[in-house]
Amino acid sequence: MRRKRLAVRLFLVAAVLAGSQCSFASPETALRVSQDRDGPLWQSFALASAPATRDIRLVSARSGALRTAEMPRRNTEPFSLLGASWNDPRAVAEGAIEVRTRSIETGTWTPWQLLETDNPDASGGAGGPRTRGASDPLWVGPSDGVQARMVATDGGSVPAGLRVDLINPDAEEPTGPRLELVSGGGSGRRAPGLPARPVPRMVTRAGWGANESLVKEAPSYTGGIQVVFVHHTATGNGYRCGQSAGIVRGIEAYQVRSKGWNDIGYNFLVDKCGNIFEGRRGGVHRSVLGAHTLGFNDNSSAIALIGNFGATPIPLAARASVAQLAAYKLGAWGSPPAGRVRMISGGSDRYPAGKPALLNRISGHRDTGRTACPGNALYAQLPSIRSIAGAAPAGLRFQSLGGATLYAGKYYSRGLFQPLWNVSTPTRMLDRFEVWLDGRFLIGAPAGHRRSRVRLTPGVHTVAVKAVHLSGRTALTSARIIADPVPPTLGTPQVALRPGTLSSTVPVRLGWSAADPNGVRSVRVTGTTRAVLGGTVRSVNGSARVGEAGAWTVTAADRAGNVRSASVTRTPVVAPEAGARRTGTWRTLRDPGFLGSEAVTASAGRASLTWTFTGRSAALVVGRTASSGRVRIFLDGRDQGVVDLRSATAQYRQAVWTRMWPTSGRHTVRVQVEGTAGRPAVMIDGLAYLR
Repeated sequence: MRRKRLAVRLFLVAAVLAGSQCSFASPETALRVSQDRDGPLWQSFALASAPATRDIRLVSARSGALRTAEMPRRNTEPFSLLGASWNDPRAVAEGAIEVRTRSIETGTWTPWQLLETDNPDASGGAGGPRTRGASDPLWVGPSDGVQARMVATDGGSVPAGLRVDLINPDAEEPTGPRLELVSGGGSGRRAPGLPARPVPRMVTRAGWGANESLVKEAPSYTGGIQVVFVHHTATGNGYRCGQSAGIVRGIEAYQVRSKGWNDIGYNFLVDKCGNIFEGRRGGVHRSVLGAHTLGFNDNSSAIALIGNFGATPIPLAARASVAQLAAYKLGAWGSPPAGRVRMISGGSDRYPAGKPALLNRISGHRDTGRTACPGNALYAQLPSIRSIAGAAPAGLRFQSLGGATLYAGKYYSRGLFQPLWNVSTPTRMLDRFEVWLDGRFLIGAPAGHRRSRVRLTPGVHTVAVKAVHLSGRTALTSARIIADPVPPTLGTPQVALRPGTLSSTVPVRLGWSAADPNGVRSVRVTGTTRAVLGGTVRSVNGSARVGEAGAWTVTAADRAGNVRSASVTRTPVVAPEAGARRTGTWRTLRDPGFLGSEAVTASAGRASLTWTFTGRSAALVVGRTASSGRVRIFLDGRDQGVVDLRSATAQYRQAVWTRMWPTSGRHTVRVQVEGTAGRPAVMIDGLAYLR
């Protein structure tokens, strides 16, 4: 900023507001203000009369070349924001304009504060013939007194029509800022199945209380957004975020009433807490022509950080909001936020009209104009903002695959597949998710969703989820799924008596057949016997109570989760030895160890016992000792071979020979003593069978 110190004769005049025009009374007129029915209270004080003057009155001098002119302190109506403006937008205030204000809350006067005047007019003519040159506005908080001065070098001139404008954005209290999701879907139509492009959550114009009656002209539009310019408002950092809406209202009033623009110049504003405010009217999803970056307003959008960030960087929340907005605007038009673009200047103090400028897609105001904006600290943060805005989605992975089972490194599904995914990139930076099946787009999901439903036809498929960043960059994760909607085949279970000890129960074995093209995963047995078994198991041992019907259900599940069940019912019966037909000599033995406490024994060869029954399985029940002999068994008249009953330890109620038939039938079992040399005796305790 050029600072020439010169003393200026200051005139205090009254500003009487009429619409958006102001007229000045004579210097002798007492201060008068009026409430504008269409907007905040606005007061104006002339610092120099028009035309430009060199009529300088020395107030104080520290050297022969430095002079200061100042107006006395003045009581005013309440205001919170002020700035200086002058007639010619091309003129430069060749000096330092400073103000101090009196706080309504404390009644004390602030130190002198400098008004930023190094920013050239950024309207690009969009403001019309009423456009004025101006300083940046300064937020001072609720105040009711003002004093201004100008410090310059001797010989400098004062721009014609120099004045200080005071704005009270809360004179007409709005309903309060509302955080709303602005509707809109980006630069154009979406392909079928894609969700609407999400708009960053922001305080709408209605939410921050925009005075729409100030905006006289319809918005203008440009081509696709090629670059986003980052600014700061230079209004100061001493505000609470609850005051941000008021600051935005003040900036609107200042840029329209004081600078003569048609509307607020920025497309978006962001406060230090990261709250986003809709700026210029026309639709946040459209390429609205703003007034923000002289010579480069076409095909661009502007984000202004509320505050002064020359020495203070913006907080993380504000940085995230700037990155989100930049990615949203650039990505909608296919412009990579981390890239660069060649733009042709419409005329600025850095690039004459027609000269090309190679710019970052996310640039600072100073990249196209001779200004400190957006401040050194914020400008140094632009690389990290570009990195965030232009990143691809990170950490995309499947969190779970509902309806699918992982087995030996492969996923199996019955057909309805519900993937649940996650991503480490914040949702606010995402455009959408896409679900793809076998290389074909299937369905889109909004950025806040993490689940979808996919119906698979039988066979092998690849299901992929693509995350799409607001920048347009993508990330992909996929899984291979075998869809199998058919349950395994399962034969009718069979129950058979097995060798073992009898008591009030008999030992049984449950068997079945099961098969599936993709493999049986597991088998569950319920009822009289309970077990959960692996998919390759085809039998299980158990027991059943004598004289009671036992019921078994076998459920086979394949790797996709399809199941098939089958059941069987059997009743164990014990036919005692006393009921058998006998040949030869048999003697009764009595002992609690026998079934019913009795058994029979014989030693002579060819002595026999015969039972006839109707059932599906049978087992011979015997006692066994170290001196027990052998018996020959005949089934339905056919020789089944010899069974040796010898045992190293005494065992009673033992099933030693078993048979099973697939259907129930009438059968005869005959047991014949072999008369084994040296150990001819045998003990027979009965015959067990299943019916």
